[in-house]
Amino acid sequence: MVLLFIGVVVLAFFLSRYVARALIWAAQKVAIHADSTDNELKSMQLRQVETYLSVAVALIRALIVAVVAYITWRILSPTDNPSGVAAIGASAFFVVFAGQTLGMLLRDITSGAMMITEQWFSVGDHIKIEPFPDLTGVVERFNLRSTKLRSLSGEVIWVNNQHIQAVHVTPRGLKTMAVDVFTRDEERAVARIKEIINTIPTGTMMLASPLRITRVEKWASDTTRITIVGQTAPGREWLIEQFLVNTLADIDDGVDKSERLFLYKPFARFADEAATKKFKRAVRAKQ
Repeated sequence: MVLLFIGVVVLAFFLSRYVARALIWAAQKVAIHADSTDNELKSMQLRQVETYLSVAVALIRALIVAVVAYITWRILSPTDNPSGVAAIGASAFFVVFAGQTLGMLLRDITSGAMMITEQWFSVGDHIKIEPFPDLTGVVERFNLRSTKLRSLSGEVIWVNNQHIQAVHVTPRGLKTMAVDVFTRDEERAVARIKEIINTIPTGTMMLASPLRITRVEKWASDTTRITIVGQTAPGREWLIEQFLVNTLADIDDGVDKSERLFLYKPFARFADEAATKKFKRAVRAKQ
């Protein structure tokens, strides 16, 4: 009876794997639609569906095994009349199991359920997990017990949900940055900036799109402020913060101060539009 019970549980486990594969196939189809749509709201909704399917995979697998195991046990042992010694032994085993294993599992499930309910993040989002400053990546899988990340270097990272204290979510998976330069020769400065822009590679893991000049503003009779804006994958901010800034600064390297193209060293800053709008409400500086 025991061997038959174990055999049925093993069969239920493999059955749950096939059901899980069907759900994963459906999640992949949803992911393709989410990544190909231009509507940001629809993309977020599809990613939520993908997240729920990812959670359902683990739940359904556990549910199938548990239900089949319970039904089989009831069939094989319709009349439960355990002896006192067996009952005490089973109770002691359960206390140890619950304290060492079930407690950890329940903490993971509780944390995962709260994050799903409050929609902390979805599959496909780029996140950074606290209190681990170096733990960043794209969410590949998310269920009630754990979260699977893919880092920028390609590493796969698994995190128990109970250890996630806070999450930094990168909107649209991009960091928007701007570089400001000041010049007295607007025409020549714009031409040199465009030459440099054409040398910086673009792509999913580099610049999301070519840098562009978004503002040419007169500050004084002989001074012009030029703003360059670009978006990078998280972890590639150095392309703008360092490479672009240093390349622009090298133009005037060794040149006499009176003949420099740029009056000051270029500086980089974050330029997310949504953040700007939120801070505009929060900052109440008197003019």
